[in-house]
Amino acid sequence: MASSYLLQCPNFSTNLNLTSKPTTLKTTPSFLLIKAAASSSNNNTSTSTATSNNIRDEARHQNLTNPQQNHNFSAKYVPFGADPATSTESYSLDDIVYRSQSGGLLDVHHDFSALKAFPGSYWRALFDSRVGKTTWPYGSGVWSKKEWVLPEISSDDIVSAFEGNSNLFWAERFGKQFLEMNDLWVKHCGISHTGSFKDLGMTVLVSQVNRLRKMNKPLFGVGCASTGDTSAALSAYCASAGIPSIVFLPANKISIAQLVQPIANGAFVLSIDTDFDGCMQLIREVTSELPIYLANSLNSLRLEGQKTAAIEILQQFDWEVPDWVIVPGGNLGNIYAFYKGFHMCKELGLVDKIPRLVCAQAANANPLYLYYKSAWKEFKAVKANSTFASAIQIGDPVSIDRAVYALKKSNGIVEEATEEELMDAMALADSTGMFICPHTGVALTALMKLRKSGVIRSSDRTVVVSTAHGLKFTQSKIDYHSNNIKEMACRYANPPVSVAADFGSVMDVLKKYLSKTPKWCLGLEEPTCVATSEPAKRCKPDICSCLQVASVTEKQLLKTAALLCKFLTQVLIILIVVNRKVESKNVSK
Repeated sequence: MASSYLLQCPNFSTNLNLTSKPTTLKTTPSFLLIKAAASSSNNNTSTSTATSNNIRDEARHQNLTNPQQNHNFSAKYVPFGADPATSTESYSLDDIVYRSQSGGLLDVHHDFSALKAFPGSYWRALFDSRVGKTTWPYGSGVWSKKEWVLPEISSDDIVSAFEGNSNLFWAERFGKQFLEMNDLWVKHCGISHTGSFKDLGMTVLVSQVNRLRKMNKPLFGVGCASTGDTSAALSAYCASAGIPSIVFLPANKISIAQLVQPIANGAFVLSIDTDFDGCMQLIREVTSELPIYLANSLNSLRLEGQKTAAIEILQQFDWEVPDWVIVPGGNLGNIYAFYKGFHMCKELGLVDKIPRLVCAQAANANPLYLYYKSAWKEFKAVKANSTFASAIQIGDPVSIDRAVYALKKSNGIVEEATEEELMDAMALADSTGMFICPHTGVALTALMKLRKSGVIRSSDRTVVVSTAHGLKFTQSKIDYHSNNIKEMACRYANPPVSVAADFGSVMDVLKKYLSKTPKWCLGLEEPTCVATSEPAKRCKPDICSCLQVASVTEKQLLKTAALLCKFLTQVLIILIVVNRKVESKNVSK
């Protein structure tokens, strides 16, 4: 029987009667049917309270003074895969429900007829106008698309850390040097409030819980099973709203950085002697018996926030669609969320196509990959083995049906990465200026394999989704660069060099270093291009310069210096001869 350990026990309050802050309204001109942000306002009040000028009060004011904002946008739960036009089963988002009557997944369906009343150009302009604003809640990359996320929620109920709007990084050196690609980008979703993409979904889910508690729904708190990142996001957003959070973690299977986050935010943490799938089964049983709201991706609300990362990518490319988007996959909700974001943009006229999607799995937890390789004939859950990409160490993913749907609709692909491949990819990426998580290493490995096979071309615009911040996984990086991983070559390890504290010793070490190619440039006995596996000398000099250089001995350096000296001497002789001829010609004149 699984054992559990109590790590934190905050004093939970069961008082659900929450009151709004007092507000003094300001009059602001109304423009746009749906106002993105107020650039200026006229304050007609002579005095104000300390709370009257905060951004929540401004949001309340806009809702009251702009009746045109009372739109007909709406959303509801429907069975996943069902036709909303013909399905007789649907639920309000205010209902506490996670499964359909048949036990299947649910999906949040938006009223497209209302959204299509506005052209794609309108939505593009509206979303673009909100970027960089501080008007509540549109400074968030998620809530800047509020009409497409939770259209009926009051801005006063939203719990946000202004998540999203994450960096789309041009991986120029990595792309050119290792893959012969000039249009490779990394979407750093991990540069966020708690260090992972889970913030995008958790702001939506916790906001809805905040709304439900104000409606006096029977909810004590919010619970989740987690491999680390979900618990960090849940505990932070619940703490911000004053809502109790309960977290089930698999014992000894997450990093210290991931463990400390929910503890620090006051969550009630259970470390359970099982894996993620065991934790997931337990939290589902618990939430069916207790007034605890389920926060895992079985709950489709989270995907509404996560889909906004896809919309952000299009925004950052000025609404041009990339050729490929590669997403690491564990519980598999995120690959569907990206599809949903791209699909909505196409359906509502913002773009005219969607990118092809790739789901990248760790070979130690690869049920989707095996299903894909069987031509989708039969899905079998697997026993997930330990992987450095711990957040995707899941053998029985909840969102398997969602992932398959997204991949089929986008003509997608599934790839896998071994432990050595993902760690090598992470080290290579870090050596070009990034600092990625192992899960991003899985996605980069998938990219390398698809480049090598020619599926992804050198000219294809490709986006790799980085799901968490590398600082959460420093121990795995330390172990790699210390050559401290059993049965792993750690080919690109870059350990520190110990040297005596005297000038001579330091100079000896530096001379030795300068006379040889840095270790991280030497991947194989014969230098090769990662993308083509051809000898590097066959590649363009500006593409694989790092891997072209083999170990240079002192003898080779001396030989090169002698040849260079000989060449310069010949040039000098030629210049002298030419100069004398010119002088002789001048004298004869």
